[in-house]
Amino acid sequence: MELLKERILKDGKSFDGGILKVDSFINHQMDPILMKAIASEFVKRFSDLNINKIVTIEASGIAPAIMVGLELELPVVFVKKAKPKTMSDMLATQVYSFTKDRTYDVCVSNKFLNENDNVIFIDDFLANGNAALGVKNLIDQAGANLLGMGFIIEKSFQEGRDRLLNENIRVESLVRVKTLGNDLIKFEE
Repeated sequence: MELLKERILKDGKSFDGGILKVDSFINHQMDPILMKAIASEFVKRFSDLNINKIVTIEASGIAPAIMVGLELELPVVFVKKAKPKTMSDMLATQVYSFTKDRTYDVCVSNKFLNENDNVIFIDDFLANGNAALGVKNLIDQAGANLLGMGFIIEKSFQEGRDRLLNENIRVESLVRVKTLGNDLIKFEE
């Protein structure tokens, strides 16, 4: 997705250690025009699937997932990183966050995810795949059918894609970053 690559090069910041900061247009301040284009690309890539629900995880996946849900006119379920006092009958698992260097208990109500659902998962980043595999665990617990996972940006130098492919998960990444360093961003061709 050339528009996204251009925006990453223009406004993204890269740091040693594999850090890519896109908070000025994706995950802190958002560019709704870019987010609409991202959603359209996901809809195009997953057009061969019979989806009835979009799943994401708090918090940065919510915006692109909502935009995909809007375009497909489908509900969006987001996995929570903290159990609300009002949630009963939930499914739960643990997810390690590389960015925050901590483990989260994540959960979703089984009222909103069940064996009748054919879902895709949408998120901002794929790095090591921990969040994605945690969500897959919840989808499996619910008996739902995971049809694919879509990521705005994939750090292809990390193991996430391989971990997901080993689980027979279809992976669609809009941009694949090959190298990140201090002021260095290179994409997979």
